[in-house]
Amino acid sequence: MNTVAAGQYTTATISTAGFALGLALLGTELWRWHKGGRGGGKGKGDDAGGAARDPKALIPLLFGIVCGILMIACPAGLLGTLAGLLRWGGNSVGDVAMKWLTGTPSQTLGTAATPRIDGYGAIVVSAVFFVLFLLRKTFAKLVKGKWWKGVLVGVLLCVSTGTAALIAQQIVEGANGLGAWAINGIAKGEIV
Repeated sequence: MNTVAAGQYTTATISTAGFALGLALLGTELWRWHKGGRGGGKGKGDDAGGAARDPKALIPLLFGIVCGILMIACPAGLLGTLAGLLRWGGNSVGDVAMKWLTGTPSQTLGTAATPRIDGYGAIVVSAVFFVLFLLRKTFAKLVKGKWWKGVLVGVLLCVSTGTAALIAQQIVEGANGLGAWAINGIAKGEIV
C-alpha cells in the first residue's frame, strides 16, 4: 500500500465553464488540423502550410498542452502563478459565455489534486522553459499561437478527475523520473 506525502499534490479548482472552454479550444484545433485549416478541407494544407492530418502539425499544440500541465504541477513559482491566472481567466471567460449562451452559471467541476513536480522534475521543467525562452525568436507566430492555445488547454483540462487527470499524472511523473535519471545517471554517473 502506498502512502502519499501531504506535499506531493497541489489542489486547483476548475469550473464546468472553464472545462468547456478547454474542450472547445482543443476541439477547434483538432478540427482545423483534421480539415487542413485554411485549405478549406480540400487537403491543400493547414495553417502551417502542410497537408491536412499531418501529425507534425500537432506538435506545437501537444507540446503546449504538456507545458500547461507542467505549469499546474509547479504551484509555488512563476509558472504556477501564470497557470493560476490562465485557469482563472478560462473559468471567468467560460462562465460569461455560458451565462450568455444558456442563462445558467457554471458550477465547480471539482477541486482536483494534481501531481506536484519534485526537485528532480523541477530540473526538467526549468530546462524546458529556459530553452523555450532562449529560442522564442526563432518560432513562427503561428507556432507560438498554437503553443499558447495548447498551454491554455493543458491548464484547463488537467484539473479534472477523468482521463485528462490520468494523462497529467503520467506527464508529471515522467518529468520527475526524467529529472532523477538526468541527475543520477548523467551528473553523478550512477547507473540503475
